Amino acid sequence: MRLGTTALVLGGSAAGLCAAGALAPHFDHVLVLERDELPAQAEHRRGVPQSKHPHFLLNSGRRAIEALFPGFEKALVAAGGLHLMPSMDAAYLDGEGWSARKRSTMTMIYSSRILIERVLRDHVRALGNVEIREGVSVNGLTTADGAVTGVHFGDEHVEADFVVDAMGRGSAVGAWLVAAGWPEPEVRTLDAKVTYTSRWYELPAERPPSWWWQHLVIMPTPDRGEHPPEHEFLVNFFPIEGNRVIACMGSWGLEMPRSPETFTDSARRVRTPLFAAAMERCSPTSEVHLTRSTGNKWRRYDRWRTPPLRLVFVGDSICAFNPFYAQGISSAATSALLLSRHLSRAHRLDAAFSARFFAAQRKTLNVPWRLAMARDQGYRCAEGTEKPPEWKRRLLDAVSNPAFSFIVGAAREYPVVDEHFAKVFNLDESLGEMMTNPRVLAALLRYRLRTALGRQRVPFGFDPRLDPPATDYSPAAAAAR
Repeated sequence: MRLGTTALVLGGSAAGLCAAGALAPHFDHVLVLERDELPAQAEHRRGVPQSKHPHFLLNSGRRAIEALFPGFEKALVAAGGLHLMPSMDAAYLDGEGWSARKRSTMTMIYSSRILIERVLRDHVRALGNVEIREGVSVNGLTTADGAVTGVHFGDEHVEADFVVDAMGRGSAVGAWLVAAGWPEPEVRTLDAKVTYTSRWYELPAERPPSWWWQHLVIMPTPDRGEHPPEHEFLVNFFPIEGNRVIACMGSWGLEMPRSPETFTDSARRVRTPLFAAAMERCSPTSEVHLTRSTGNKWRRYDRWRTPPLRLVFVGDSICAFNPFYAQGISSAATSALLLSRHLSRAHRLDAAFSARFFAAQRKTLNVPWRLAMARDQGYRCAEGTEKPPEWKRRLLDAVSNPAFSFIVGAAREYPVVDEHFAKVFNLDESLGEMMTNPRVLAALLRYRLRTALGRQRVPFGFDPRLDPPATDYSPAAAAAR
């Protein structure tokens, strides 16, 4: 059903492109306004500095984009994306040592952010009623009778029946609305002072025989004693298209290397020598890229008593997350799919439509927000409205990492935990839903008892100074040995 003549999308990044896909069936013309000149190929651009770092496309986001753009997943793999099973294709260092390798229910597609956006642009440009206008800076809104009616950009003005703000963390739409008479929105924040640094590499033409893995993950140490700062780093050796990897190190509240020399030096001091050894076998193809803009920020437009009509927000313009948790693109795509479904059921873009959409979006965003808070609230360096009392911070600091490692261990042993933990990781289920599931709780209890008796079925804690074991510990593989 057509709901109007013209819809505008402010921003042409992943969130804006997904929004354009949501709007296209419901408006005669969809105009995407993007400040950058968009490359034809998978290339970096000024407006997306995060593209220089690893990006997980979580399965919730992967499915949402596929629903908006059928064939997206196939096109991403055809363009070089890697369809992998992390439990078999990633070497994972957690707790005291390497985890066992085994099959699980979760697969993922690995690629660079720039390839994801290039494939998205290709799909958007294939829509006959969508136009992308590049090199355009939006500088204001027009409103009338409680509704947004259009936008200004440069010397131009465009009237619109519907507007989507996808301009990211730095969006000025909230300030323009306040200037037009709406109240200051409540803003919830928590900045855990995450900094991360990345460098791109080309893999060797022939991988060493010990490299059964394609993705290398090194979690921060659980050791509370003296150790190098690099043992606190979260490290990824992240595979992408074109026989390349992104080497990335990040931390909460620590200084990170900025130059190739200090990057290499720090890599040699992380918890396993494998990371630096792998880098040394590869050829660097970029400088070192550092990012600090990583705070969690939720603009609570949903709490306005009378939000502006015919305006919604997707992506970081409404809720931005600590990028460590890989929630951004998937949350944006999920909001866009939610918008598509609400538009499909709408007869009018009135106050009732706005109320229904904001309420549903709030429920959707609350899942990744709570996950981010559960981790970031435990750090002493964290600041913002969501900074907890000191007693709660100490409690979270004491239990969050051990609890995470415990659940990971239980997932190795029990398929029901593996299934639901994969859903939580991929934003298909909340942590609360998982932890109140009777079958999951029973499996966690059994795992606790088996651990206390030393009767785990899948070994773990392999020496991090050695190569991760290539053995397949899947039940069927174990029975065949």
